[in-house]
Amino acid sequence: MHEFPPTPQAALERLNLVEPKHYAYSRNDLNGAVSRLSPYLTHGFLSVLDVASTMYHRHRLGVQHKFMMELGWREYYQHVHQHLGEPGMAASLHEGVLPESAYSQLLPDDVRYACTQVPVIDQAVSTLYASGYLHNHARMWLASYLVHLRKVHWRVGADWMYGHLLDGDIASNYLSWQWVAGTGSSKPYLFNADNVEKFAPAPWHSRGTLLDTTYETLEILAHNLATVTQARARNEAGEDEPALLDAPPEALGFSAPQADVVAGRQVWWVHPWALADVPTDLPPDVVVVAALCAEQTQAHPWDARRWQFVGERMAALTPHRWWGSVSTLEAALAQAQAVHTVAHLRLPEMPSVPWHQRTAPRLFRDLDKPCDSFSKWWVQVNKGVRHLQQLVYPIAPRS
Repeated sequence: MHEFPPTPQAALERLNLVEPKHYAYSRNDLNGAVSRLSPYLTHGFLSVLDVASTMYHRHRLGVQHKFMMELGWREYYQHVHQHLGEPGMAASLHEGVLPESAYSQLLPDDVRYACTQVPVIDQAVSTLYASGYLHNHARMWLASYLVHLRKVHWRVGADWMYGHLLDGDIASNYLSWQWVAGTGSSKPYLFNADNVEKFAPAPWHSRGTLLDTTYETLEILAHNLATVTQARARNEAGEDEPALLDAPPEALGFSAPQADVVAGRQVWWVHPWALADVPTDLPPDVVVVAALCAEQTQAHPWDARRWQFVGERMAALTPHRWWGSVSTLEAALAQAQAVHTVAHLRLPEMPSVPWHQRTAPRLFRDLDKPCDSFSKWWVQVNKGVRHLQQLVYPIAPRS
């Protein structure tokens, strides 16, 4: 938590530290100048438009800059989510390297407990558990190892990783794993010990392991039904996996939905993907309610760190914090005069609620038809766009 305080001020401080010039040449290095803004973007402290506006006004960034393309990936994943829905993203987009039946539905214990004796994998798992964050390169290495060498189905790995990420976004997580697996891209992503040494510090280096080989060999292994494991000592100590919780810890003070709190009132609904400050243009007597849907946290549980991140921020916004089923939330919110919130693709259908949903800030325009690759989407959304100013003007940077 100390790395990512759940406050708007911490998000702005992190944004102000971004150096896009350094990012462009060091982003693949685990110690490179990455922004580490993802927890704040996922949970709505900042929007992609906020970040792009700051990059333009402060650094005069162009729309084709590498940093802007990374923001583009986030919006592309939302584009796919919008057209496919969560069930569509949770299934393989097309056939991968091997038939679906070739992949295990279980995460290996030596991976789960970070005792594979492959340093890059053990370091990645330990870092994930310790911080709730992983550099994107480390996420790719871990996903590639699990899918292509250990023959674990990408969905199994994606669900496990999501539970421990502070920035876990269903679309970004599922589609990134599919890109690595080859079910959402034209080929599998593979890496070896040379690649790790180029971009990671010494404790991650993996000479003398199964990764210490050529890409040609790794390609053969990925297309082979056999599972490759690294010999390891018996009873080797590993990491304890943080427990995944499908309901908020009692200490966070969530309660069941209470209709009398909102009956006849104007309501601002704080959900986990809209944790920014309450807008100042709401009616003066608005009641602020924070709520999470039980069906979502039960389907995709979080570890205690993420519960604390979300719960602490919600507590700073309102004393009314609910956790309950969609039906109980709908029954309570339906009593309100109006329920204002920021629209999000993960909000459940609650037709009896008197909604006033604000469109989530976007940088690039919506496309009516789905694009099956980032490159196609990038070309479409940048048609006629010559300068980033066309997308962010007259939005001023947050300060």
